[in-house]
Amino acid sequence: MSEILSLKESVLFYLDRSGGLQKLMEDCRRFNDPQQVEAVYRFCISVNPSDVTEVDAVLGDYVLRNPLKATALFQSVCFLAIKTLSLVEKIHTESQVNVILKLTHLPPFPEYMLDLWSFPRGYGPMRPVSMEGLVIAMTRVTKYTQGARFLCINDDCPCSTGFHHIRVHAPGATESATVRNDFSCMVCSSPLKEDVKFRVLGDKQLVELIHVKALDALSTLQQGSFRFQSVTLFLRDELCNSMKIGRHYRVLGIPAHVHQWPNVTWSVETNNIQPWEPKSPNKVSPRFQELLKATAGFPLRFSAIVAHCFGLHVAPPGLHNTLKLGLLLSLVQTRAGPNDTFNNLDLLVVTTDPLILDRLMTYSLGLARPGVRHQASGEMFASLSRDEHGAGTANIHAGSALLATGGVCMFGDLGGYRKDRLDAIQSVLESSTVSVFIPGKKYGEDADEQLTFPVQCSFWAITDVSRRSGKSDSDILGTAELGPVSLQLADTFGLVIQCRDIGEQALLAQTVHTLQQAVQPRKPLYTSSWEFSTQDYQELIAYAQSLQVQLSPGAEKIIHGYYMASRRVRTQSEGVKMSVASIKLLISLAEAHCKLCLRTQVLEEDAMIAVLLCENSVTLKHGASALVIPPDAAFPCDLRAEDGLHKRDVTLDELHQNILRFIYTYAPGADTYITEE
Repeated sequence: MSEILSLKESVLFYLDRSGGLQKLMEDCRRFNDPQQVEAVYRFCISVNPSDVTEVDAVLGDYVLRNPLKATALFQSVCFLAIKTLSLVEKIHTESQVNVILKLTHLPPFPEYMLDLWSFPRGYGPMRPVSMEGLVIAMTRVTKYTQGARFLCINDDCPCSTGFHHIRVHAPGATESATVRNDFSCMVCSSPLKEDVKFRVLGDKQLVELIHVKALDALSTLQQGSFRFQSVTLFLRDELCNSMKIGRHYRVLGIPAHVHQWPNVTWSVETNNIQPWEPKSPNKVSPRFQELLKATAGFPLRFSAIVAHCFGLHVAPPGLHNTLKLGLLLSLVQTRAGPNDTFNNLDLLVVTTDPLILDRLMTYSLGLARPGVRHQASGEMFASLSRDEHGAGTANIHAGSALLATGGVCMFGDLGGYRKDRLDAIQSVLESSTVSVFIPGKKYGEDADEQLTFPVQCSFWAITDVSRRSGKSDSDILGTAELGPVSLQLADTFGLVIQCRDIGEQALLAQTVHTLQQAVQPRKPLYTSSWEFSTQDYQELIAYAQSLQVQLSPGAEKIIHGYYMASRRVRTQSEGVKMSVASIKLLISLAEAHCKLCLRTQVLEEDAMIAVLLCENSVTLKHGASALVIPPDAAFPCDLRAEDGLHKRDVTLDELHQNILRFIYTYAPGADTYITEE
């Protein structure tokens, strides 16, 4: 008894020192409404395990290893405080005080970490654990019984009135453990009957969490022998709607085995939720730092070499440099910004030979965090199923696009999709949202409901033009055959890149490259002064994503001038309307190129690369304009030659002057805000 009293004194001391008593008094004020009479009153108390352990080591051990006993101690102290201070007159018994201990954190030791990658087996102790993972499914919010009052049917029994028999929800308990009709009186053993008007209902939501390493298996076609098990979280009351599909979280909760004869399910009662993101490196590798120093004074060379040396184990250097640059720009630009904003860059690749390009894009997908390759057998956006944990409501499962939230979703060859699937892709790309219709009758609700989820990822896709015949004579100069993709769908992609047929010499180089990779997969294929590993590129992309950039006046004037000139020329001569999305694409490309070059201010050179890529993309869809540029304008020269970088600088400088002349000619007043060079 003395030990219990000592622990209660420690609880009181901790509540007083941490401000818990003051919060208890504030919470009691909202229960003093005369119209509100309930069986139980719920109080949430924030508990810092480290501070509790400093006050009383035994009490801290209870909080971390026996949360039910710790909750009982806090409940007793809170009840005494309420009665002593006369905070709530309607509370008569200790059972009416429903205390929920909200842990701020757990010790950073393996015993308190639940690794979802190696799923636990057997009956472990019921104590708080911490886990990190990705939300892959969730239900709608439904009701559950927080607490209920029961009365003895024997009128002579003192328990036939008052609040002697109170049932409250406990972690891991089912609804039948709180409310059912076979409870008996502790005094006279007579049956108990619930006083329904005193039942207290709360909100409940079920969420499925999976380890983030599972996404590595979704990024490639080669599936390993591993199986990734998800865990079901029970979110209650104020925690409902605090998690979103496709987002990462660190969750504190209490594991529980739920018995529903003849099955036993394993779940976690959530205690606290915190958004979580993997740590990004704060610097790039020494090799890229050396390259940055070597290319100082040449704003366009760093990104050229980075793209030229990218994916060398998939394709030899010199092939598909424009696509490599586009993939790197998309990876760098795809990230969540402050205030829940999101930046993305969608890519559509036009080709007649998708095999090597598919491999290159798959390799690039492994650098995205997360990167998901959509499988034909899987769901593209979202699907529904009936909840299996007794809630009886609809369980919304994330498709590939929602799983790739904050990263990249790769569709592969669009020629393998039906028209309704292509229409769905177009709708999602246009609105950046996906809608899920939930029929009420099927899932136990009175009315139908339609939920909308934001789609925050970049999309990569390939269109194989060899599936259709060549272009007809009436086609506009410069346009490309888009295969099974309609012009409207192609317009929804931000950037369209054409990878033309490679010549015999390039085909021979690709063949030799593939054979050497098959025979000697670990041997370096090319001797170059600049060689970068996959980890180097991972660090570069992660660091570049974290950079905050601003448009310089020169870059802003070029982007605005090109947009106005192109809009006037194409609208008058071709009837093509340049939408506001075009200027957004220009800014996105310029910012991405600036980040890839590890700068924080967007220069005119970055804006020029954005204009070249955008003009190539628009030309492939709508034909050439008065601004005549080569098909692969960003890489007009072969960089394998010793003087390739110098020739590229000279050629791009000429293209820069052509862009300025185009703006002066077709953008009204351009000469007032762009300096003649």
